Amino acid sequence: MQTQAAKLSSKGNIAIPKEIIARRRWKTGQKLELIDTEEGILLKAAPAFKSTRLDDVAGMLRHSGKTVSLKEMEEAVRQGAQERK
Repeated sequence: MQTQAAKLSSKGNIAIPKEIIARRRWKTGQKLELIDTEEGILLKAAPAFKSTRLDDVAGMLRHSGKTVSLKEMEEAVRQGAQERK
């Protein structure tokens, strides 16, 4: 872990050193999370997608083909794995 200094502007902005931006592979417009901890502020990349639960997304993808059993799905996965060898 490397420590570098940043200066707070009168508007509340800080400039993140280029080395840190490059190492983190952050691009312009990257959303960041600021987490206030007992030891200070933790800055990290915000998740690309908000978290969801299975109940929130179940049934969103429609399927119009025939229904297949778990056994048929497992067999298809096994065959696909065999083809990749």
